[in-house]
Amino acid sequence: MPDRITALFFELFSGLPRQGPGTTVNTQRALGFVPDIGPRTRVLDIGCGTGAQTLVLAASTPAHIVAIDTHPPFVDALNREARRLGITVRLQARVADMRSLDFADGSFDLIWCEGAIYNAGVERGLRDWHRLLSRNGHVALTEVCWRKPSPPAECVAFWNREYPAIRSTSALLEAVEGCGYTIVSHFPLPASAWWDDYYRPLQDNINAFRERYRNAPDAQELAGQCQHEIDIWHAHSEFYGYEFLVLQAR
Repeated sequence: MPDRITALFFELFSGLPRQGPGTTVNTQRALGFVPDIGPRTRVLDIGCGTGAQTLVLAASTPAHIVAIDTHPPFVDALNREARRLGITVRLQARVADMRSLDFADGSFDLIWCEGAIYNAGVERGLRDWHRLLSRNGHVALTEVCWRKPSPPAECVAFWNREYPAIRSTSALLEAVEGCGYTIVSHFPLPASAWWDDYYRPLQDNINAFRERYRNAPDAQELAGQCQHEIDIWHAHSEFYGYEFLVLQAR
């Protein structure tokens, strides 16, 4: 993105509880499928954003967590919250790109990635991250999937433009097994995971953003694109959604 559009984008998404669909309950549910998490467990949270799920991991386990994101203000916000909570001894966030991680082989027992692996591509991400895991280490991730066949044309057009790699849940499960992992468990995220902490506050941001930049065509176009995403979800969410997968490296 050009610098102005990038700045507008992050302004539009500032202050949200989450940077994508998810809930505390579902993070905890997925965590329950990972055995033997203790004070020596090493966790890497990839694409952490401002750390909604990172803080759930920290509150729910005694593990040591490294969280990464490419956007420095998100990383700074998470580190500030870790300092406020007094947990910096076992939670540190840093700026890094998930597509070029320089951690040593076997550095982590658990890799967490909610709503972000699409930036690398599921297959590439899972294959690249495999070396970072200890023996029989785990990965937990969410990825958008088709839920029902024959979605309406405008829904297909939206996803073909935004994320053409979207596939059915069964196709996703087959793909991850081909990357050297065994599926421990998987479950769909409910509609509340999209609306409560993501689309509803984003809608408020869009409304205020449109008023603030009512004479700026580029800002209005950006707001319109985000509004279209929400409108597509309201109209067609029965056809797609996020799947939470918990995997074990083979």
